[in-house]
Amino acid sequence: MKTQGEIEAAICEGISRFEQDYMGRGPKDIHAHLLGDLLVVRLKGVLTAAEQHLVKTLPAEKGRDLLKQVRTHLIETARPVMETMVQEVTGAKVRTLHHDISTATGEEVVVFTLAEAPGFRDVKKK
Repeated sequence: MKTQGEIEAAICEGISRFEQDYMGRGPKDIHAHLLGDLLVVRLKGVLTAAEQHLVKTLPAEKGRDLLKQVRTHLIETARPVMETMVQEVTGAKVRTLHHDISTATGEEVVVFTLAEAPGFRDVKKK
């Protein structure tokens, strides 16, 4: 049985690999937080050079909306891949997935609601 930290690290690795494979580049920084049956993943530095250029050159709302639409569509298309990875790592089925990205900061948040809180072993203190 894994520790909570091992589960969170495995989720970070899986999401980073997903970003690399599906979005063309991985995040500069990533952290996962398991809170009961809620899994929150925060990624920093995920926008590609092309996405940054798009947001800067189009009118503010149009660039932002277009980028969010494309990212949301990509996440929804690849959702089964992400859900499978999360289930393999946590041992819990994914109920819902929520996603948002900031075009201003390049920060992305993915939240998974799990069917149950995953079991993990406590870390022994020395």
